[in-house]
Amino acid sequence: MRLFLFISVASLSLVPSMRAQSASQTSNTAGPAQSTVFFSGEVLLEDGSAPPTTVIVQQICSGTARESVVTDAQGHFTLKVDGGGDKNTADASQGSGPPPDLNKPMGNSSIYSQPVTSSLRDCELQAVLAGYRSDRAGMAIKSTLDNVRVGTILLHPLTRAAAATISATTVEAPSRARKAYDKGMLAAKAQKWDAAVNEFTNATTVYPKFAAAWYELGLAHQNRNELPDADAAFKEALKSDPKYVKPYQSLTASSYKQEQWADLDNYSTQWIQLDPDDFPAAYLFSAFAKAKRGKVDEAEQAARQGIRIDKDHSVPKLNYVLGILLMQKKAYAESAQCFRAYLQQAPNSNEAVIVRDQLPKLEAAAAQKPAQP
Repeated sequence: MRLFLFISVASLSLVPSMRAQSASQTSNTAGPAQSTVFFSGEVLLEDGSAPPTTVIVQQICSGTARESVVTDAQGHFTLKVDGGGDKNTADASQGSGPPPDLNKPMGNSSIYSQPVTSSLRDCELQAVLAGYRSDRAGMAIKSTLDNVRVGTILLHPLTRAAAATISATTVEAPSRARKAYDKGMLAAKAQKWDAAVNEFTNATTVYPKFAAAWYELGLAHQNRNELPDADAAFKEALKSDPKYVKPYQSLTASSYKQEQWADLDNYSTQWIQLDPDDFPAAYLFSAFAKAKRGKVDEAEQAARQGIRIDKDHSVPKLNYVLGILLMQKKAYAESAQCFRAYLQQAPNSNEAVIVRDQLPKLEAAAAQKPAQP
């Protein structure tokens, strides 16, 4: 039977972008308005570097999320709490003004009254970023202060996959390069791709080993439909930081779209070598590339490994590909088993019609095939 594969792979970005969230407002009956308290601090990754994107900082009181604020590109944040009980947020990413001077000693206007301080006794601040666990900072204060410096809230990657989405070269980038990078991220968020290309180019000119800037430059070129320039930027990102997973994802997907099977095999293999336990999509690409290159046994092995690590069944096409490979080997019973698993995981997929048509034939062939001695 012909090896007939239809594989469409959605966006592989592991790191979801966070958007600024509007803060909810609550009202209190604490009496007349009192002093406003500003809680300031910063969010950093556990290695001391700034997060790869802006981060939401939430106020948690007695286990319930209340106000939230978004950090700026360097991880700084300021949360405003009004003494009268109406609490608002100051969103650093939306131009609410810089955070209070971090080197300035805490001010202490005076002790006004107790509602603010008592309401914060069971409150903490935590950062929220997909793939990370946050430390918490207490908000309890003895008096109403002008500015409370809560210090640094650290984010810890939950998996090796999350850590691989951050380039170590970002920490070493000089301030000029970081400023250009931050401007490029703002332009990309606004889908101003020409401006994004200019800013990311500036960042990589100032600091040629800026892997994250090279990667974002590649994405900006992709959005301008400049695929050769995009691939060149992704390759520079890999050259700058071979342990940075995002360029492998993009180059693998690009090779697939352009039907460059040798490159697809190469990049998917490198992706797997970087992290063999967290990205089942890499095995799907690898199986397909090897099948197209006539390496059927290796393709089968890649598909099986992908299914083994895909605990959440996030890549159901692995079962589809393995089913076709086994059908080609005339292992009809196991092929039918893979097809049934695929239909269970992706009943409305484009290939489901083909699989439903093929499944009874496979089951009949399996029944007729003599048992192995």
